Amino acid sequence: MTRIFNFVQITDLHIQAPGRLVSGRIDTSNYLRNTIDSILRLRQRPEAILITGDLTDFGGLEEYEHLRALLAPLTMPMYLMPGNHDDRQNLRAVFHDQPWLGETGFIQYRCKIGPLHIVALDTSEPGRSDGRLCSERLQWLELTLEELADEPVVVAMHHPPFRTLIGHMDEIGLSEGSEELDHLLRKHPNVERVLSGHLHRAIDVRFGGTLASTCPAPAHQITLNLDPNAAADWMLEPPAFRVHGWDSDSRRLVTHLAPVGRFEGPHPFHEEEQ
Repeated sequence: MTRIFNFVQITDLHIQAPGRLVSGRIDTSNYLRNTIDSILRLRQRPEAILITGDLTDFGGLEEYEHLRALLAPLTMPMYLMPGNHDDRQNLRAVFHDQPWLGETGFIQYRCKIGPLHIVALDTSEPGRSDGRLCSERLQWLELTLEELADEPVVVAMHHPPFRTLIGHMDEIGLSEGSEELDHLLRKHPNVERVLSGHLHRAIDVRFGGTLASTCPAPAHQITLNLDPNAAADWMLEPPAFRVHGWDSDSRRLVTHLAPVGRFEGPHPFHEEEQ
C-alpha cells in the first residue's frame, strides 16, 4: 500500500503580544488557534508543519514567546522561517531548541519529510518590507541543490519570486535575486515546488521551470485587486492553509487548499447521487 507523506504550510501569522490586536481589531492569536484546530482535525496527521514567515508582527521576544505557547498543541516537527516582520535573533532566542535555526546570519537550512527535501531560503532584510536573495544566499542554494540532484526538492521562502499583479505587494516583493533564482531552478528539474508566503492569498504561477505559489494567512487576507494603483488594504476573507502530499508512485507533489473552520459533514453519497 502506497504511503502518502504530507505536510502543512501556514504563513503570515502576525502574532502580537497577548491582548494586542493587529490594526486595532484583528485577533491573530485566536485565528491561529482556529487554524491549529483545523490542522489537528485533518484525516491524515501531517508529517510536519512548515511556516513560511511573518511569524510575529513586530519581532519582539514577548510575541515569539506567545507564538510558542500557541503552537504547543502541534506535536509534529515544525520548521519556522523568518519574514519581513520577524527578528532573527529573537526568533532564535525563544526557539533555542531548534538547531536548524542556526546561531548567526541567515536562517537557511534543509530538512526531510519522508523522501521529500525542504530547502528553506531566507529572503528577509532587517528594517525593510521587501526581500532579497543576495549572492551569498543564492550560492548556498546552488550548492545545496547540487547535493540533492535527482532527489525531490521543495524550495521555501517568504517573499514570492514572481509578480503577483497586486501592485502594492509587488512593490515590497523580492526586489533582488528573482531572475538569478529563475535561472538556477531551471537547471534542477527535481525541484517540485517553490513555496512562499507574504501575500496572504493563494496564488499559483509557473516559475523556474516548476510551479510556484503563495499561501493564504490564518487571519486577514490581502484584497484581490489587480488595479496597479490599488490601495494597500486587507479583508477578512475565509482563511486557509495548504496541504502538500508526496505521491511516491508518480513521484510528484500534490497540493490541496484547506479552509479553516468547522463545516457540516462528511456525509456519504446515496447511490443515485454518484
